[in-house]
Amino acid sequence: MKSNPQDNQNLLFNLACRGLKYFLLSLLGLTIAFILSGVFDFTWMMRLLESPIFWVWLARIAISLFCLFAIAIVTESWN
Repeated sequence: MKSNPQDNQNLLFNLACRGLKYFLLSLLGLTIAFILSGVFDFTWMMRLLESPIFWVWLARIAISLFCLFAIAIVTESWN
């Protein structure tokens, strides 16, 4: 089975889309955990969700996904 160069570019875009999907699902889960920890007074979970290192890693993941999308868009429009 032959693969054309277009398949590789679509593969990168599909990878970026899948990464965005799971990133948004994890944000939804974190939102639910944040709400439930406030309602049921889970102070240990509130401290974890409000820690600066947690938000730094979350921002790093978001920036990496943005860069992956930018690379996929550039390679898609190159041809």
